Amino acid sequence: MFMHGRSISAAALVVVVAIAGCQPAGSADATAGGPRLLSAADTIAYGRTVAIHHGCGDCHGGGDNPSAPMWLVGFRAGTDDTLFWPAVIPTPGGKFKTWPRNLTPDNETGLGRFTERQIYNALRYGLRPGETPDAVITSSTPGEGNFPANPKYLAPPMPWPAFRHMPETDLWAIAAYLKRGVAPQTNRVQPSEGPPDFWAGLYGMIAGPMPAPAFPTAREVALPR
Repeated sequence: MFMHGRSISAAALVVVVAIAGCQPAGSADATAGGPRLLSAADTIAYGRTVAIHHGCGDCHGGGDNPSAPMWLVGFRAGTDDTLFWPAVIPTPGGKFKTWPRNLTPDNETGLGRFTERQIYNALRYGLRPGETPDAVITSSTPGEGNFPANPKYLAPPMPWPAFRHMPETDLWAIAAYLKRGVAPQTNRVQPSEGPPDFWAGLYGMIAGPMPAPAFPTAREVALPR
């Protein structure tokens, strides 16, 4: 059901050396408090690398090519820049169609109306940014630590249960890239269908623990050092 993220090349990871100089951003934007690279430009460039290697364009448009006309613009009828859409998700309550959203920072049809923290919260916790306030979340239990009492989750094709295990630097860099490194494009995607509980019941069955269990589990093998 989920598309697994791709491995980042060793060359791309060289930029992580800059993390030694990370400092929280001092602006009033919701990025404050997240790890940063040496500069905003470094953060955005690294976010671009992570987005490419985790297949964001495979679903949201453009594939692995940031110069593609449909780069992260979301589903648009009559194009073949996104794969397998609409996706039909079977659940105990019926089948629901979902469409990939416009991830460009267009203020009306994309992510432009959301803060970087709302984007980060979507990647880390799977919370729909349009229904989740800009807030620091310190718990994954509904009703605790600013986690919504009745969370509204992203539709299942979005692989946030895997993305949430990514390093903080990676998630904040993706948020910075989507907010400040992508050209806005207008493309209004129809809302995805969903069950009354906004997928909470389904994710309660399929989402693994966060953080992941300590290595090695009974299904893994640790080599002697």
